[in-house]
Amino acid sequence: MEENKLTIKSTLLTYGLLLGSISVAFNLMLYFLDMHYQQNAAAGYVGIALMIGVILYAFIVFKKQNEGYLSLSEALKIGLGISLIAAIIGVLYAFVLTEFLDPEMMNKALDFQFEKMRIENPEMSQEQLDMSREMAEKFSGPMLRSAFQLIGALFIGFIISLIGGLIVKKSRPE
Repeated sequence: MEENKLTIKSTLLTYGLLLGSISVAFNLMLYFLDMHYQQNAAAGYVGIALMIGVILYAFIVFKKQNEGYLSLSEALKIGLGISLIAAIIGVLYAFVLTEFLDPEMMNKALDFQFEKMRIENPEMSQEQLDMSREMAEKFSGPMLRSAFQLIGALFIGFIISLIGGLIVKKSRPE
């Protein structure tokens, strides 16, 4: 049983680093294309697809290494571990991005979003837009942003792990 836990740790570490690296590479691509502040839905879908792919691949590899068996609890541990490691790497990347690569990123993102909101909702008064922007600025600080990023990654990772684990699992005979 001790060997099994070591395999879980090595699997989540390996694939967490892999997912984090792929995510940073994808986000750097967005940065170089000057699309990093637009919060495009397609980019979000690509990020989730990458997460699904890496987590499911980790399940399959673990299952092969473990005599063809994978329990739901092992799948949840692996999936959440991968999600946590990748999210920590993402938080570090976001810090480097907002502090060194593009210190004006949050202002660009807010400007872009509020211009979009103004176009889509022409009936909104300037006062309503200003109040919305004030609220958005309060929630765009580095600590809250990091917390939301970690919580979001763990939530999505849990859903992927639960569904993927139910699909891939094979319990040991008793």
